[in-house]
Amino acid sequence: MYIQRAESALDRFLPPAHEEPVRLHEAMRYACLNGGKRIRAMLTYAAGTALGGDLSDLDIPASAVEMIHAYSLIHDDLPAMDDDELRRGRPTCHIAYGEATAILAGDALQTRAFEILADADSPVSDECRSRMVAVLAQAVGSTGMVGGQVLDMAGEKRSLGLEDLRKIHDSKTGALIAAAVVMGGLGSRHADPSILAAYEQFGREIGTAFQIVDDVLDETGDTETLGKPTGSDRQAGKSTYPAAIGLEKSRHSIREHYRMALKILESVPGDARLLRDIAHLVVDRSF
Repeated sequence: MYIQRAESALDRFLPPAHEEPVRLHEAMRYACLNGGKRIRAMLTYAAGTALGGDLSDLDIPASAVEMIHAYSLIHDDLPAMDDDELRRGRPTCHIAYGEATAILAGDALQTRAFEILADADSPVSDECRSRMVAVLAQAVGSTGMVGGQVLDMAGEKRSLGLEDLRKIHDSKTGALIAAAVVMGGLGSRHADPSILAAYEQFGREIGTAFQIVDDVLDETGDTETLGKPTGSDRQAGKSTYPAAIGLEKSRHSIREHYRMALKILESVPGDARLLRDIAHLVVDRSF
């Protein structure tokens, strides 16, 4: 249900493809509406409804976090970054629309995410919208997702220790996933500071697990199943958990982060069953 709701909300909040500049808007929609698990949007919906929030209050933060995620993937796939040609089984945005348009589509998705969060027509309060903007901005900036990408690139062709890898994974992936959960809590209108703190830690635990699973699947998966090239991390000399500690210890680490995430949820009131289900979905991806 939440996947379909996220798709519908994104379709509503993205600029129509027929509006000028048409090619830019087509590229934005291509990157956002090309499938995907919608893990981040589902977490926003699940975190909010667990505390009694209304789905209509969560459509905007769920869409905003998915737009940020789509922008990050566009830029990650660029020749200057990972230089990937496939994403979810289709040509990456820069292959389909050209490098310049892809860069601008990513830029536009990022600004659109903050535009819809700050919109005065949002059903939530001014204070809530302001806090959501701050949470998302911190998660994706120089000390969050973007900073994690910089650390990831700096670690190429180097042998990094486990603490350095944890920092990269927490920043590059965990921060945005944690923001998705926290924004859901804020959108519920029923989250106190202790709940938001627990939500953030839960998100960071499953975010780190998510990235380690990606590391493992890059070694063990296949392109047809994953929808993107496998083995690219090894070829690029990236620092990954399997490279640092091996596959079995990496799998053990995934299970430990998952266990910690579930333990954190025990302290949160409300119905956290869907959050637990999503955490299981994150780690159970045939790794």
